[in-house]
Formats: sequence, structure tokens, C-alpha cells
Amino acid sequence: MRQYGQASALSDEGAGVISLVFRAGPLLCALPLDEVIETMRPLETRALAGTPAFVRGITVLRGVPTPVIDVSRLLGGATAQAERYVAVRTERGAIALVTGEILGIRGVEAEPTGGHPALLGGGNTRLVAGVGTLGTEPLLLLQSMRAVPDEVWEAAAAASGVPS
Repeated sequence: MRQYGQASALSDEGAGVISLVFRAGPLLCALPLDEVIETMRPLETRALAGTPAFVRGITVLRGVPTPVIDVSRLLGGATAQAERYVAVRTERGAIALVTGEILGIRGVEAEPTGGHPALLGGGNTRLVAGVGTLGTEPLLLLQSMRAVPDEVWEAAAAASGVPS
């Protein structure tokens, strides 16, 4: 991570990873645009028993049962108001991410975290590719949200009647 006062390795304005920037509770986050399918208003979501606390449940997205993940709860532990759902690609199918306000598409510069546990703690280190800033606010560049636990896919399949 870049230290206060240290010049960025990338000096071109707007350089970096083209990302969808959004709020997740008190956090400012970004996802690489090539992982984003679409954004939408929150959809009807049904709870799924036996899933981690960050799983809000399951929704039907374009006719397909889709797990719904609360990004604020996943990264910070607290549930935030759902303003938008962001559908993203994973190896096993789309997931819907619950987010706050969408701030737009921006070039994001973020220094790799190197999985620094003091910065991110425990299991969240695999989700954050880097840390940067947007104006005066810290920004977390999320890496692939492909790491949805198997029990979430199994619960979603059970709820929809489709084998996992």
C-alpha cells in the first residue's frame, strides 16, 4: 500500500483498473468492470437457512435463481441499506451484490494489499485486491467475487430445486 506522501507508481490521471465504484455501508468499493454484468434496483429476495450472515438470500435474476451477497456485511460486518444490486460473474454463475449508491465508472489506482492481515483481517484478505483513494476517501478494489462458499451454492440449489 502506498504510504502518505509517497508518489503513485502510475502518474497518468485516470489510469488504473476501469471499475464500477459504489458504497457498501461506510466503505467505498470498486469492482473491475469486466466482472460486472449489470446493475439494477433491489429485487425480491428470500432468506436461505444455513448460509453465512453476509448472504441475504436468493433472488431470481433473468429467470435464474441467484445468491444475494451483502457487500457491507461481508467486508465490514454491518448490514447497510440496499440501494442497488450489482450482478457479477463467478465461475459457478452470477451472484447479486447488495450495494449502496453507485458512484459511476472510474479508473481506479490501488496498491496491492499483499493480504496484509492487520489491514483487512482474517478471510477478507482474499476479497480485496488493493487499496487506493477516491478524493480523500479510502477505496477498496475488490477482486473477483468468485469465492462464494460452496454451502451458499448448495442452499441456493436446494431452494430452487436445481442440483448444484
